[in-house]
Amino acid sequence: MISTLSKWVCPPPETHDEPDHTQDKVEWFRCVPYILIHLGALLVFFTPFAWPCLAVLALSYAARMFAITAFYHRYFSHRTFKTSRIVQFIGAFTACASGQRGPLWWAAHHRMHHRHSDTDKDSHSPHHKNFLWSHTLWFMTDYALPTFLKEIPDWVKFKELRFINRFDWIAVVALAAGCYYLGEWPFFQTLTGMNGLSMLAWGFFLPTVLLYHATFSVNSLTHMFGKKKYDTGDESRNNWFVSIITFGEGWHNNHHFFPGSARQGFTPWEFDPTYYCLKFLSLFGLVRELRPVPAWVKTKAKH
Repeated sequence: MISTLSKWVCPPPETHDEPDHTQDKVEWFRCVPYILIHLGALLVFFTPFAWPCLAVLALSYAARMFAITAFYHRYFSHRTFKTSRIVQFIGAFTACASGQRGPLWWAAHHRMHHRHSDTDKDSHSPHHKNFLWSHTLWFMTDYALPTFLKEIPDWVKFKELRFINRFDWIAVVALAAGCYYLGEWPFFQTLTGMNGLSMLAWGFFLPTVLLYHATFSVNSLTHMFGKKKYDTGDESRNNWFVSIITFGEGWHNNHHFFPGSARQGFTPWEFDPTYYCLKFLSLFGLVRELRPVPAWVKTKAKH
């Protein structure tokens, strides 16, 4: 109990060692914050509803989903575009507020997923154990606790990224506190009809839960349901529903065939809002050198 508590309270470890895939026992005590956030979402049924609640929900979800897909995934994991150090940090901090660990941890584990996709060394895969394991339990194990620095030598030099990676709870607490105190501001209450608890419910708890399961569905659903447009040697699939809720991440078979593109919807009818937003940001120089989908990639599609 004491050792488990120390792992929960202390900053997660960083290591250059190879991951030990035998450490796959779920540490249920470390699930407590995750469970509490789900229970916190029930506050939406116990606080006054006003129409601005939906706007707050959408904004909190969209901003953090974009940060996860654009920065945690396409930038930190795959280096599909370039940006400044300031924008890099803002993207990382915003994504960190989603409660899905730090940018270095996320990128390291994702790179291992690509290298071992749907094998016994891929803890993301529903074919490794089962759907629930792939969707939500794997990151509650001792295997998933450390940040494997060997996987991310390109990022370890940034001290600010190392800091928020080790203290990933700061962004989460900052968002929750910000929502509550904004809701307690009399002017905001008059303007929206919301209060501190309703802001906490609609601006933090509920969208965070939705973010969890939308993001996790890329690990689980897109390796089970959808079309295999490319031969990738794994079970990655294109899933239009997951693409909608994750702003383009559901074109997963495309991505596994060619992960080096900033665009995951390879054709105009493959909806990829994250890419459209990146193109918009590039107009202002906030991001640059978005890596395109090569012509040869499109010719390899089976249909």
